[in-house]
Amino acid sequence: MIAPVYGLFYDFQKKRYADIVEGARGELDIVAYRRVLDVGCGTGALCAVLKDKGMEVTGIDPAVKMLDIAKGRTPDKSIAFLQGNVLDGLPFEDKTFDIAMASYVAHGLKAGERKRMYAEMSRVTRGHVIIHDYNDKRSFVTSVIEWLEGGDYFHFIKNAEPEMKHCVTEMKSCFSEVRVIEVDTRANWYLCTPLE
Repeated sequence: MIAPVYGLFYDFQKKRYADIVEGARGELDIVAYRRVLDVGCGTGALCAVLKDKGMEVTGIDPAVKMLDIAKGRTPDKSIAFLQGNVLDGLPFEDKTFDIAMASYVAHGLKAGERKRMYAEMSRVTRGHVIIHDYNDKRSFVTSVIEWLEGGDYFHFIKNAEPEMKHCVTEMKSCFSEVRVIEVDTRANWYLCTPLE
């Protein structure tokens, strides 16, 4: 039901993602990589930015209506948009992608679901997994919206980095390293190195 609302913000999101990708180049130049997966791609704004940068892009999302908007808003038909849910397993071979990203997905999942997402993203990625999500410098409006949605936002922003590292030490199935890069006033890239 909210897909059309997200569609209204497509141009704003695309510009914001382009600025973030450019601004983060000093820490990680993701456009130096070839194949990228966007997990929870929504309306495809991040996919479009990455394609504009010359990458081979696959977006996956469980919501058909989001994917319909993505396909309609993205003029470049070479982006592969697939329906699927990372929690059910990704339909890709091990180490298929150079980079896998999930933008504003993690905070909406419960802790156990996030660990499944981290493990699955690590499995299909050989380069870096980037969890792009909120940091603890949230706005009042974001706090109210997230409280109304009833997700795990408040736990996530307090525990994101240790949770990802704990995923390594306890499950031995996610990441060998997690580095935090502030990419916006209220957002971080949790830059994760998949296990070999």
